[in-house]
Amino acid sequence: MSRVGNKPIEIPKGVKLDIKKSSITVKGKNGELTQEYKPEFDIQKKDDTLVVERPDETKSSKSLHGLYRKLILNMIEGVTKGFEKNLEISGVGFQANMKGRSLELKLGFSHPVVFTPPEDIKLEIPENLKVKISGADKQKVGEVAARIRSIYPPEPYKGKGIKYKDEHVRRKAGKTVGVE
Repeated sequence: MSRVGNKPIEIPKGVKLDIKKSSITVKGKNGELTQEYKPEFDIQKKDDTLVVERPDETKSSKSLHGLYRKLILNMIEGVTKGFEKNLEISGVGFQANMKGRSLELKLGFSHPVVFTPPEDIKLEIPENLKVKISGADKQKVGEVAARIRSIYPPEPYKGKGIKYKDEHVRRKAGKTVGVE
């Protein structure tokens, strides 16, 4: 019995749902998202709640039951509130600037790195060396944040690099010269 899958999803005001045989589309103030699902699953709208029902008791159906419910919940939350990830850049001489929609990073390489996000993802620099990534699709926001972080991941000796705001980088001691 899936505890996650059996919970009904509350549909807030201003959200429109379009349920088809194997896809669901959610529209709200932040945009429109579509998710494919297996046609054996039954998604029903009852008043202002949404219920996901699985076809049988097989292990794959049970695992997909909670997954589809959570994906739909993330879509509804994305079109109403949106999602965001925050990155911090640390290092001497490192810079982050916006060039139109693109993010230009100067990270000590011989050239600046320019990153252009997908159309529905918004990048901002609220403070110096801080990057805010926001959008309606939770998966895309996380993927863009991971791709930016992978340009220069934090290193354990000096702590330089791009890291998530709440990420803790475990520092290592450098090599020491032994006295004979």
